[in-house]
This record gives sequence, structure tokens and C-alpha cells, in this order.
Amino acid sequence: MSDVILPPRPIPAAPSEVDCLLGILHRNRRTFAWKCFGLDQAAMNRTLAPSTLTLAGLTKHMALVEDHYFTHQLMGRSYPEVWAPLRDNDNWDFESAGLDTPEELQALWMAAVSRSEAAVQEALADGGLDRLVADSGGGEPHNMRRVVVDLIEEYARHTGHADLIRESIDGLVGEGASS
Repeated sequence: MSDVILPPRPIPAAPSEVDCLLGILHRNRRTFAWKCFGLDQAAMNRTLAPSTLTLAGLTKHMALVEDHYFTHQLMGRSYPEVWAPLRDNDNWDFESAGLDTPEELQALWMAAVSRSEAAVQEALADGGLDRLVADSGGGEPHNMRRVVVDLIEEYARHTGHADLIRESIDGLVGEGASS
């Protein structure tokens, strides 16, 4: 059984918009972590045909996505140096993950989540969910609400991938870490 690495944060029965969105994001992160962690390197790199996706690749990708949405897009900060190889290879997060240990991947993901949570608190204090992103990538500026919803969607999609891969490894199914 996979270890749960993020503490539960129950969502109130009648939450505010902020509590609801951040609660759902946290629940998605917990479920993703429950599906991806607690395995050895060989299991983290197993694929489920015909896909080449691995839990290692998904973990590294979601760490990048956290930094993209919150560190870079929302706050307008440079990407952490760990992402420098992406300048030469857009698929580096997936391709290089097989060389990382499960512990390295978990630490990378946890550090990105920590940066994201700090960015969210900073943005909430500076305009809340209506705060516009600092870097819209040249498109129409959007707000933090949209960033949070986009990240929830990203986790939902990739947790589905992780669910299928994990079930094929050791039979782990369900939403054991969802609360």
C-alpha cells in the first residue's frame, strides 16, 4: 500500500470558493501522490502498453506543472534551476525521470508543491482569486481562479493515468488518500 505524504485537509460542508478550490486541489494532489509513491525505481518506471507513460515521468511532469502554473505564470518568477534542461528538450521531464530515484522524485514534487502553496498564499493576500497572473504567455491575462482550476484538471487527467499504471503494478485501486 502506498504511503500518504500529504496530510488530509477536509473540505468544509459549505466551503467558501477559496476553500473549495484549494481543498479539491489538495485532494487531487493527495490522490496523485498515493498512486505514485511507495514503490521502487523499477515499478516507478513500468509502463502499461501501448503507452510510454511511467509514474516516474508523471511525477516529474507534475512537479514541472506546479512550477509552471504557480511559480512562473502566477507569480512571474523564473523557473527553478532544476528545469533548465527543458530549454533544449521539451520532453525532458518525462524522458529523464527514469534516471531519478523514487526519493528524488518525491522530493522534487514535494518542493514544487511547497513553492506552489506559498505562491497561492501570497497571491491570496494580493487580490485573491481575481488576482491576474504575472505571465500570461502572451495571451489574454487570466486570474488565479483559472490557474487553480487548470491545475485541478491537470491532476485529474494524470491521476487517471497513474491509477491505471499503479493498478497494473500491484493492484492498488480506489481513492484511499482522497480525504
